[in-house]
Amino acid sequence: MQTIDLNTTTLRELNSRLQTENAGASWQVANPNGRHALAVGLTQPIEVTIEGHAGYYAAGMNQQASVVINGNAGQGVAENMMSGRVHVKGNASSSAGATAHGGLLVIEGDAGARCGISMKGVDIVVRGSIGHMSAFMAQSGNLVVCGDAGEALGDSLYETRIFVRGKVRGLGADCEEKDMTPEDRAIVTSLLEKAGVTDCKAEDFRLYGSARTLYHFNVDNASAY
Repeated sequence: MQTIDLNTTTLRELNSRLQTENAGASWQVANPNGRHALAVGLTQPIEVTIEGHAGYYAAGMNQQASVVINGNAGQGVAENMMSGRVHVKGNASSSAGATAHGGLLVIEGDAGARCGISMKGVDIVVRGSIGHMSAFMAQSGNLVVCGDAGEALGDSLYETRIFVRGKVRGLGADCEEKDMTPEDRAIVTSLLEKAGVTDCKAEDFRLYGSARTLYHFNVDNASAY
């Protein structure tokens, strides 16, 4: 494993080296000190471990790489991720996994407001709780929450599945609770296993999805838009 110390190396140099690295390489980032845009735009299957807290948009636009943050992450971690894996060992701020198209985002602590906003195929597993307006306009993928969910969960939801183990403070427009099928339980079981969550089981979760009344404009629903 190679080490880059951000006390002696610039952020631009860090990202440039990671973005041009060959597949299979392993890197450790020392002294991140909450810097923004760490390990962004990676396109190769490499492993990156950030030893400390990350600022805004860490691991954004990730493709194929595995990024571990041994600390907390600021706003927009794994934003627009296409594939690969991002694992936050602490808490994540707002908009975690925003607009992400694929891959797996794991957050061991809590996630702030708008977790999974406009997600487009990513799988997100949050070991703790999530804030308000999470999965707003979420289009596809799966959001698994082992803790509680805040107000307006799944507002204006499309086809993302939301699984919550704890309490839901309130549902957003066009989001409703649905019956869990064997396929749904299999999805939860698989994602918990991939995320390394061993103290929860699929039967503990409830499923929320779209009521599909806002797909097309209807004047009777004008107040909900």
